[in-house]
Formats: sequence, C-alpha cells, structure tokens
Amino acid sequence: MQEFMALTSNADDLPSFYVNTTQPLHSLLSSARYRIGAVTQVLENLAMRGEISTDSVILSDFALLCAIPLRDGCDVLDVIARRMDAETS
Repeated sequence: MQEFMALTSNADDLPSFYVNTTQPLHSLLSSARYRIGAVTQVLENLAMRGEISTDSVILSDFALLCAIPLRDGCDVLDVIARRMDAETS
C-alpha cells in the first residue's frame, strides 16, 4: 500500500487530497468517524424537520455535500481494513 492514497472524492484526475495510510489506526478511525458522523448529524437534523420544499438543483447540491465526506470516510475505512488484513497475514 502506498504511503499516500488519493481520496475518491478528488474533483479531477490530478488529486489534491490524500490520506496518509501510515497513520496510527486509531487516528484513521477518528478521521473516518468524524466525517461520517458530521453527515449523519446533518441528515438526522433534516429528517426531524417537517415538509421541506426545494428544487432539484438544491437537492443535487445537498446530495453532493453529503456524499463527499461520506466517500472520504469510506476511503479511510478501506485503508483501515487493508492495514488490519495485512497485520493478520
């Protein structure tokens, strides 16, 4: 595994955002949990509201706003899983 892995959520083919795959597992887990937890909180708050009227452009932007940190969190969880698999081999 490379020391720095580009995040899936990079906007183009020349990545700017990376995860350091050599960080301690607890640090990686904390980073993933922070991103996934932030999106979860936003979605839970939204679910508690009554009717929300909006157009498809706003919904599309909101979905992207949620998808980026979720994807980042999943990328970090993938690094954790690979590291744990490598330790047991």
